[in-house]
Amino acid sequence: MQTIEGKVWNFGKDIDTDLIIAARYLSTSVPEELAKHVMEDADPQFVTNMQKGDIIVAGDNFGCGSSREHAPIALKAAGVAAVIAPTFARIFYRNAFNMGLPIFELPESAEIKEGHKIKIDMDAGTITDLTTDNTYKFTPIPPFMQELIAAGGLMSFAQQEIQKAN
Repeated sequence: MQTIEGKVWNFGKDIDTDLIIAARYLSTSVPEELAKHVMEDADPQFVTNMQKGDIIVAGDNFGCGSSREHAPIALKAAGVAAVIAPTFARIFYRNAFNMGLPIFELPESAEIKEGHKIKIDMDAGTITDLTTDNTYKFTPIPPFMQELIAAGGLMSFAQQEIQKAN
């Protein structure tokens, strides 16, 4: 499928959707506007310091809280290439795939430190910490979810399917 490579930003456990994108910014659904405020309440300098293609590595239960689709939209629009955590809140898990944001369940995510460079090989099912040369196997992504990511999200996938049918 693909390889993702980027710099790591660490966040703790139970990062809820209000920390990903605060409710005070939900008056817009414009991805570029949401991106300006992603992770602002968890780290006010995150958007200023991160670069497109960087990767968030977090603790358990990433994306808990309300079921807002704005959270994965904001992360993706900000340029976050992927999120890695031991577990994700179920609604965030589904919303991320629907929006085309790759997420990976990795029990050992705490071993990957901020500032490290990592490489995610979706075909091999591995995450390699290029800084330490440690390699981890992530929980396999179901084939249909892989198709959603490859298409860029559920809407793009649906449009491609409609075009194929015509």
